[in-house]
Amino acid sequence: MSAMLKISLPDGSVREMPQGSTPADVAAAIGPGLAKAAIAARVDGELRDINRPFDGDAQLALVTVRDEADALELARHDFAHVLAEAVQALFPGTQITFGPATDDGFYYDFAPTKEHGPFTDEDLPAIEAEMRRIIAADKPLVREVWSRDQLISRWQGEGETFKAEWAAELPEGEELTVYWSGLPHHPAAWLDMCRGPHLASTGKLDPNAFKLTRVSGAYWRGDQNNAMLSRIYGTGWLNKKQLDAHLERLEQALLRDHRKLGQEMDLFHLQQEAHGSVFWHPKGYLIWRELEAYMRRAIDDAGYREVKTPQVMDARQWEQSGHWGKYRENMFVIPDEVPNIEDDGPLVSAGADWMALKPMNCPAHVLIFKQGIKSYRDLPLRIYENGCCHRNEPHGALHGLMRVRQFTQDDAHIFCREDQIVDEVRKFCALADRIYAEFGFTYSIKLALRPDQRFGTDAMWDQAEAELRDAVAAAGLNTPEYGWEELPGEGAFYAPKLEWHLTDAIGRTWQVGTIQSDRVLPERLDATYIGEDGERHRPVMLHRAIFGSYERFIGILIEHFAGKMPLWLAPVQAVVATIVSDADDYAREVEAKLKAAGIRVETDLRNEKINYKVREHSHAKVPHLLVVGKREAEEGTVALRTLGEQQQQFLSLDEAIAKLKAGATAPDLR
Repeated sequence: MSAMLKISLPDGSVREMPQGSTPADVAAAIGPGLAKAAIAARVDGELRDINRPFDGDAQLALVTVRDEADALELARHDFAHVLAEAVQALFPGTQITFGPATDDGFYYDFAPTKEHGPFTDEDLPAIEAEMRRIIAADKPLVREVWSRDQLISRWQGEGETFKAEWAAELPEGEELTVYWSGLPHHPAAWLDMCRGPHLASTGKLDPNAFKLTRVSGAYWRGDQNNAMLSRIYGTGWLNKKQLDAHLERLEQALLRDHRKLGQEMDLFHLQQEAHGSVFWHPKGYLIWRELEAYMRRAIDDAGYREVKTPQVMDARQWEQSGHWGKYRENMFVIPDEVPNIEDDGPLVSAGADWMALKPMNCPAHVLIFKQGIKSYRDLPLRIYENGCCHRNEPHGALHGLMRVRQFTQDDAHIFCREDQIVDEVRKFCALADRIYAEFGFTYSIKLALRPDQRFGTDAMWDQAEAELRDAVAAAGLNTPEYGWEELPGEGAFYAPKLEWHLTDAIGRTWQVGTIQSDRVLPERLDATYIGEDGERHRPVMLHRAIFGSYERFIGILIEHFAGKMPLWLAPVQAVVATIVSDADDYAREVEAKLKAAGIRVETDLRNEKINYKVREHSHAKVPHLLVVGKREAEEGTVALRTLGEQQQQFLSLDEAIAKLKAGATAPDLR
């Protein structure tokens, strides 16, 4: 008689199960309710199919829809497979490639037939209908292990050249798996190569919890030299309520799109003559200037010293820092000296020295630190720069203010001793907390740990990661309330980092602030200070930012506030609008008094109806409209209309000025 398997459960109990048992069998042994609710399992921490047999004794945690992160990943993965099956059912001859889950859904890449041509949005309704038919059929999803030769033979026989190419590159001896949709090897069953896991059957998906959203082009394996494929995107959820909420967020996101609002509010524009660089208009640059002044006050109070460093530096400096090897393809490089050439000659001689536009500020700040001898008494030294940087992002990756080629960071580097690290990071946490709160953001904090490819020893990384953990604990932020989480492999190549993920008004998250504990760059660039013992020591370098970049932070603010900026940030804080021309002189008097009070104000004396003026300035997101007519001029009053409020207030001019002045003051100055 074969030995029984010992399956340990989260509550500490142990179930003995026969060889060949599955997590589904354990769920059934516990009770029918759990058997129905369990959709997958974590076996020794690995997410697996509910019907996959145990390999031996194991730790088991059954997964239900209450385990939302796991459940969503499974559902989205299944939706991608159902999408591929539906496309091949409707359009025979279409080749499949790959289709992963994404943060809010899934996609799949296809090589369409010549007869049909690339897929379009018009194809999506029919594909959705076929997907629902497959889900309703409740087809079992069955895992099998195949050899590489089996896979290659299958794909070549089916005319699946892309899958065959991929399978031929898989390593010998690796466990390769396929999933059947339907009874395995049945002529009507559909097959895909996949690591899994999957739900037990297509019927476990909610047919009303997905929507195909768009079609785009995508190169095979992301290489523009390869074939162009059709990528079909979808969003997938556990139920219709979640889908509806997501679609509402998407609708809100479209209304809040900073590119649309930026044009409507005359803040900035982008154009092909400067790919990835922003043309700031006067109103948009006023927002920038207010943010810059706000941040300067914050860093001055926190003991930083502001500097300015060169835009262009010798490539050998970037090579020494390690950035040349890691970021070279994203750096704009130029020859140090362009030789005299004919119009049709080569642009650069082979022996030219190279310079590079800086993609980040850190090496330049090390060079400032190295000027003169530093003592342990000089530390911590906090160096700040509103540093303009350039990165050669691909054209297809550029996105309004959110992804640009030229950007300005609120960048600083703290050079400190080993014994100062925890306190400096704690102080930064407190500073970031105050600033984000003043903008009305909530946030979560993540610790990004060492990547596979990195500089420095394991001991250095152990120490740096521990220091960041200790600092967050000292700041009281390593709690579920702040979404504390550790992210393996997500650190920079030179340092672990804390990340601040802001949550905006419609629930989206944006990774913005960061602080990184770096021992590598001071070593590579030979930065030292004289210790109390008279010997040379390496400082630790803390890289930190709160806005991240001004461009992206302004984009986030525009979308967070839907263009209705806080009064202190609004480019035009008030407009004085006349009802009749008899009030023009009084409107100018009101404007002058508002300007004297420090309020950014304009007048609208056009011969237009007041309702037209109200609509126009509301559309431009002007926070306050002061309406004046003959009566207001006689009484020294205004009718104050505030954006987003239905009722207007009738106030004396002095009352109106006091009301506006309070809100027009930056939060740190109130």
